[in-house]
Amino acid sequence: MLKKELQLVLVAVLLLFVVQCAKRGTPTGGPKDETAPVLVRADPPNNTTNFNGKEIRIYFDEYIKLKDLSKNLIISPPMDPKAQISPQGGASRYIDIQITDTLEPNTTYVFNFGESVTDNNEGNPFSFFKYVFSTGDYIDSLTVTGVIRDALLREPDNYVTVMLYEADSTYRDSVVYKEVPRYVTNTLDSSVVFELSNVKAGRYKLVAMKDDASNYTFQPDKDKIAFYDTFIDVPTDSVYVLRLFNEELAPKPGRPKQGAAQRIAIPYVGNPDSIAVELISVKPEGFEKLITRKMGQDSLQYWYKPQTETDSLVFRTVANQTIDTAFVRKRKLKADSLQIQPASSALILEEPYVLNSTIPIMAVDTSKIVISRKDSTLVEDFKVNLYPKRLQLDLRFETAENESYKIQMLPEALTDFYGTKNDTINVTASTKAYGDYGEYDLTLQGAADVQHIVQLVTEKGDVKRELIGEPGVTFFQFNRIEPGKYYARVIVDLNQNGKYDSGNFLKQIQPEEVLYYPDLLDLRSGWYPKNTFIVNQE
Repeated sequence: MLKKELQLVLVAVLLLFVVQCAKRGTPTGGPKDETAPVLVRADPPNNTTNFNGKEIRIYFDEYIKLKDLSKNLIISPPMDPKAQISPQGGASRYIDIQITDTLEPNTTYVFNFGESVTDNNEGNPFSFFKYVFSTGDYIDSLTVTGVIRDALLREPDNYVTVMLYEADSTYRDSVVYKEVPRYVTNTLDSSVVFELSNVKAGRYKLVAMKDDASNYTFQPDKDKIAFYDTFIDVPTDSVYVLRLFNEELAPKPGRPKQGAAQRIAIPYVGNPDSIAVELISVKPEGFEKLITRKMGQDSLQYWYKPQTETDSLVFRTVANQTIDTAFVRKRKLKADSLQIQPASSALILEEPYVLNSTIPIMAVDTSKIVISRKDSTLVEDFKVNLYPKRLQLDLRFETAENESYKIQMLPEALTDFYGTKNDTINVTASTKAYGDYGEYDLTLQGAADVQHIVQLVTEKGDVKRELIGEPGVTFFQFNRIEPGKYYARVIVDLNQNGKYDSGNFLKQIQPEEVLYYPDLLDLRSGWYPKNTFIVNQE
């Protein structure tokens, strides 16, 4: 009996020992694989000359996948039809390239795979792998390098296409609209630097695009573009800076459509200030019209009275020396109704209080407007300004810190375009203390004697405040700024029109220069930072 007990104890000890050993020896799977695929060979070999084949195979030491190939792969010069490349969606030990285009003689071709070649298991990239061959007896080896910037924003887009067009006797600036470039590369998703490699000596036009359709041709309504002012000669040691911009489209109205019983909406692109709209149908006696444009909307609104008896209306539009005629078949729609809403919930000290209207306001009876403070005392001295063409009105009166105001518009205080009067409107607005805001001073040092526009913008580029300084003005003071994070943006307003002007490729006009003070302004209540910006204008 004792012998059996000793045996049981011995077995228990052995089991405990085994368990402990098992715990200490639990497999971890080993270190994580962080090794990129290794190129084993290519058939034909990389940097082959006198290439005349139709198939290329590139072998690796492990199974690979092609990730985001459409974004990463750049073939220079571009092929049409495009080469067929596999694997697509699966894994393989090799990349297979089937060439269906007729290759140009004495030309170096580059397949730049970017970050697309990864191992199958861990996704480790074989970064910026390039396969190069030449249909001639040598490989072109010159390079063109540079930097991409955005003309207006702090950071440029990802995946910017950079191109070289041969500047021979057939070159025209219109080539960017209809022909593919001679050489092409891409900045991918993490760099603003570009390098065009394996370039032949010669003269070229250097162009960059945020190519929305990935077709290497410029579509002004979709693509950003950048260009170097003059032709470049390769070889070159220069580092080129290209500024991407959206062209301002030529003004063009779209097809009018009925928006309400007596309102026609006319969509447009470009600057609507140079678009003329005229109703050429027979007009009833006493006919009146008004065209409005609301910020943030891409349609002109054509208001008219009285109602016409015809079933359709005929409009003539004139824009960019183009005359067009359009018909609008009338439908039985409801009339617009008058509504008034504050443009903002905050009443900024010493600034007008802006109200938006759904119908243009044409007249105001200030005797039917009452403004009172929180202690019920009245604001006796105030002024109302009407801006019917932008569907706004504002009230201006002296405001105090930490005060609440009630604005009451009694019936018939406002008269809209149709002669309709308002019902009672009640609006409440409050001010903050001066100490709840921040202030900011920016001094430009070394700036040219031209007009500058200084803006405070969010990290996304939305303009929150703006000051325009006449030529020679270098000191800009912002008062009563809502606390937040801002960048100071300086626009070199050479034509003194008070706004940023974009460029134009066909006219070879660069966008106005825009500079950012490098540090983020983290403005808090009661703060008053002052910065000096040493301006290095190009």
